[in-house]
Amino acid sequence: MLDLSGKFVAQSGFADKPLHGLVRVSTNVHLPKPVAATTAFLCEGPGVPDGFGYYLALESKRHLLPWGKPGLATAVLPNSAGFVRDGDIIRCSSQTGTYRVLFRSQARHTTLLLTERCNHYCLMCSQPPRDADDDWIMDEVERLIPMLPISVPEIGLTGGEPTLHGERLIRLLEQLKRCLPRTGVHILSNGRRFSDIAFVQAYASVKHPDLMVGIPVYSDDPVRHNYVVQADHAFDETIAGILNLKRLKQRVEIRVVLHRQTIDRLPELAEFIGRNLLFVDKVALMGLEITGFTRGNLERLWVDPFEYKETLEQAVSILSAYRVPTAVYNHQLCVVTERVRPFCVKSISDWKNEYLPTCALCEARHQCGGFFSSSVKYRHSDHIRVMPSA
Repeated sequence: MLDLSGKFVAQSGFADKPLHGLVRVSTNVHLPKPVAATTAFLCEGPGVPDGFGYYLALESKRHLLPWGKPGLATAVLPNSAGFVRDGDIIRCSSQTGTYRVLFRSQARHTTLLLTERCNHYCLMCSQPPRDADDDWIMDEVERLIPMLPISVPEIGLTGGEPTLHGERLIRLLEQLKRCLPRTGVHILSNGRRFSDIAFVQAYASVKHPDLMVGIPVYSDDPVRHNYVVQADHAFDETIAGILNLKRLKQRVEIRVVLHRQTIDRLPELAEFIGRNLLFVDKVALMGLEITGFTRGNLERLWVDPFEYKETLEQAVSILSAYRVPTAVYNHQLCVVTERVRPFCVKSISDWKNEYLPTCALCEARHQCGGFFSSSVKYRHSDHIRVMPSA
């Protein structure tokens, strides 16, 4: 697991040149002077160029920094930040001596948190909601987007609940369309705001060429769904939101997190989707991430994926029979049935993706999605085994 935030080991020269905000990291000694003046040069070898606004180096290479030169701001990153590369974008504060990596040029997934506020209190929430004014997060994202390279294939927008931003979320989607016209956008939302047809119309009016919203439906039983998300009327508003989105020809993915409170009715949910929501663009059946509220509710939630492998196969078979595009996320190939394996996707963000020592000998590792770091630490299937290559 990568540690994306931390404190500078040391810093110098920021009194005359304070830094509080976003800065792009570069190793390119030939940047135009106006660009270099606002860029942080990452010192990796001898020959540090002049003209950069800031200079960074890992603790093991701190001797490369141009210490003490008038007007130069320098900072030492801990060696745990050794993954930082050319093109990364970090938030730095010389006042607090802290940093956080917001964009990694080498990452498979780029996900932007828009808020920690939410109108759900899900039993297995990996990002527990906070009732606080955090509009500063959206301010930062709006500054970040013009800094991102146009080559980014997809951006995920998550929370909390992004739609709580209302009209501001619509403006953000317009900004993404304008600044990154070839970048796909995937929003994670509980879907309830889309029950407001006026909001859906505003959302659709953006006419983004590659936009999808992922919405959880945890049961065909409204009472069960509402219990999982800890919110009254959630099921009805979520289904209404999905219907409104599809009425206006917007792309929708249904997400189902599999745990003890949802697994026994998974085939019924698959049948419900096939009969009533056949027009959705995708269904993702997802394993638990053991962080946030999941850890506190683990005994109510945990079930070994190996124990429900036949149930999962049944649900996949039902959805496939209805020709609903289906994917299985966050599951290891050795704990699902052979029929389900072709549906498994390597979905875990690389900064929190790990494997067990056992997996080192597995010929199917390159095809397997592995584990969340939290699963390696707290709980995983008792049936992990070495598999031959497919």
